[in-house]
Amino acid sequence: MTVVAAVDSGTGAKAVVQAAARLADQSNTPLHVLSVYEHSEHEHLLNQALDAGESLSKEERARIATTAAENAAADLTREFEAVGRRGNPAAEILEHASDVDAAYIVIGGRQRSRVGKALFGSVTQSVLLEADRPVLVVPEEPKES
Repeated sequence: MTVVAAVDSGTGAKAVVQAAARLADQSNTPLHVLSVYEHSEHEHLLNQALDAGESLSKEERARIATTAAENAAADLTREFEAVGRRGNPAAEILEHASDVDAAYIVIGGRQRSRVGKALFGSVTQSVLLEADRPVLVVPEEPKES
């Protein structure tokens, strides 16, 4: 069994990794830090920001996701495996958790309005509703006003 920390490049990623590392330490299990490169209609904007030209190969997308996972876990002193995948984030998180028979999935949660959830969905919500194993949601730190 494994603990899977699902992260993106957001500010809450390090908190997710720390919570997952504590779970992995308590159960003496391996830790995977997973990031998913989401293919979207706005990929060309991301590619411009990364100075990657018009399109990225499948391997380059996976490498970018792996780098995001490594960055989120940079402060860890324990062993972990950085995993980069590409595709639909919720589906990829659930598939990876199944592939490694994860004991837990640890994921971040953001406060969003009801309209925002209805219009844009939520990776965290999808994982919570579809997971066949325990999911720990680490809330994002409130922003100071």
